[in-house]
Amino acid sequence: MRTKPNCCVIALALLLSGCVVGPKYKRPPLTDLGPNPALGPVGAAPSYGSQQLKPGGDIPGDWWTVFHSPALSGLVERSLKANPNLKAAQAALATARENALAQRGAYYPNVAAGFSAQRAKTAADLSPTTASGALNFSLFTPQVSVSFVPDVFGLNRRTVEALSAQAEEARFAMAATHITLSANVVTAAIGEAGLRAQIEATQELIRINTDELATVNKQYAEGYVSGLEVAAQEAQLAQTSAALPPLIKQLEQQRDLMRALAGGFPNDEIPQFEMAGLELPSEIPVSLPSQIVEQRPDVRQAEENLRAAGALVGVAVANRLPSFSITGDIGTMALAFSRIFADGNGFRDVAGGVTQPIFQAGTLRHRQRAAEAAMEQAKQQYRATILNAFQNVADTLNALQQDAEALKAAGAARDAANAALELAQRQFQSGYTSYVALLNAEQAYQQARINAVQAQAARYSDTAALFQALGGGWWNRADLPK
Repeated sequence: MRTKPNCCVIALALLLSGCVVGPKYKRPPLTDLGPNPALGPVGAAPSYGSQQLKPGGDIPGDWWTVFHSPALSGLVERSLKANPNLKAAQAALATARENALAQRGAYYPNVAAGFSAQRAKTAADLSPTTASGALNFSLFTPQVSVSFVPDVFGLNRRTVEALSAQAEEARFAMAATHITLSANVVTAAIGEAGLRAQIEATQELIRINTDELATVNKQYAEGYVSGLEVAAQEAQLAQTSAALPPLIKQLEQQRDLMRALAGGFPNDEIPQFEMAGLELPSEIPVSLPSQIVEQRPDVRQAEENLRAAGALVGVAVANRLPSFSITGDIGTMALAFSRIFADGNGFRDVAGGVTQPIFQAGTLRHRQRAAEAAMEQAKQQYRATILNAFQNVADTLNALQQDAEALKAAGAARDAANAALELAQRQFQSGYTSYVALLNAEQAYQQARINAVQAQAARYSDTAALFQALGGGWWNRADLPK
């Protein structure tokens, strides 16, 4: 006697649970990356001059503090609180999450309550609508409607999966915006510091060339030099002076950029940065290949895009299969409002339906093929993103190595020019050399100083770029959603 009810229960459970069509997501296997190609075999930590690389080290969430500049740290934190692009990324994340949560509501029945009131008159030649035979009547109908679409083939579950993946994609996009913003602020501050040092050295070069021109003019008046030498010195002064306005323009543009990154206008106050106020970090953590795949937001975005594409294939497959629906209504119907809940006035109905697409002129089949092609595209984009990530890290590490060599050479050239200047100063004081030779030595020293400043700024900027390339430590930030 219990066999039939039990079978019905089992059939209903299978109907409600169903199966999930389409590919089940699995992270594509990565090729054996081995040790980081930029580092070589992971053994002794590579050293770039005064910087030591630490393979496998974790990156702090506030990585910019390694430059030991309170002004820089304050500007970065200010930017993270006020930058509109970051706020827009936060809103995009909230939108994606709410859409995913909204879709989850399809797991449950929809219940709606309604009430209708109607006044009508039936024609005398027709059968009366009411049981009493009255032609004029009022009709009051309160009811509750219930509808449910069993997720037999996983259409809703695949849709939820796609929307959840898109929400995760928005989360990683927000992390990428966070990293890019902080790196841009640090790079802009380093650029300002380098430009200030170059402006100072260029102004000193202009002073030296001006003094040298005055000396040459005096020698020309006394007949010791020709007009050609005067013209050559005037050209040298003009060339040196022409280099100053572009540097000042770049400096103001850097400051305007920092104001914008901090969510401010061009007249807002921001701190000034000098090279002396920044400290090169002596130790830099470098992630292993497996860590880079987990830490880079662009790689994680590409992975979530692949997961969403796979889920949409399941949606396309499920749309070609039968869909089921269950509906029900319960309520009362009365000719007088006072008799709404009277005995005998209630009604109820339950209905089930199934719909199977038969002819769609190939629409559903081609949509499935398009979804499968989109999944293959997402898979290749994921692989390309990983390759670009490793290229980015390798390029930055190589840049740091070359920066160390360039800074070493520029420092040696600056020291040599300084030694030559000191020798020229002693010889001039002793009367063994001319004032022009002294000015030439000063000019050579200032030019070597500019080259050294440029090399130093490049090394600082590439250090910040490495922190960005490795993921920027967003996973250690309390203000980023996990």
